[in-house]
Amino acid sequence: MGIIMRERRTFKTIDLVYIGLFAALIAVCAWIAIPLTVSVTLQTFAVCLTAGLLGWKRATLTTIVYILLGIIGLPVFTGFNSGLAAVTGPTGGYIVGFIFTALIVGFAVEKVGRKIWQNVVFMVIGILVCYLFGTVWFVIAYKVSFVSALSTCVIPFLLPDAVKIVLAAVLVNRLKRFVK
Repeated sequence: MGIIMRERRTFKTIDLVYIGLFAALIAVCAWIAIPLTVSVTLQTFAVCLTAGLLGWKRATLTTIVYILLGIIGLPVFTGFNSGLAAVTGPTGGYIVGFIFTALIVGFAVEKVGRKIWQNVVFMVIGILVCYLFGTVWFVIAYKVSFVSALSTCVIPFLLPDAVKIVLAAVLVNRLKRFVK
């Protein structure tokens, strides 16, 4: 009988550097607001890019670090907001949903591949899960119908998020060879 040995992966210095760097990238992208009919930030772009480049473990940790930085008071959320209220408030579900987006996109990219079309599919699924989580949270917080929440919190962001997903997918495809 053979003994099956598992590979034990410990975090190396480079992993910690990537986690810190990409948490900062998500924060900076949260501050960049594009004024359309609704203000659009680049957070979802940064989360998708992070997950596509770092894989599920490092991307999920990056997103958690980003959220924890905001909770402890650093102004990393949209509009330079911070604190527990930003995460537990009516739109906090979308912030928490970033964790699921990072997990789904990062896992799929690691296990299936990083072709541009695959990245787009994985990122769409990840963002849809974020939308679902955040919209349900919004419905509970504001006591509105699901349809009303969708029209307020999702529909205005579909086209901008589609553009961000395509851009993130292309960048992941181009930059993957530079990220260890």
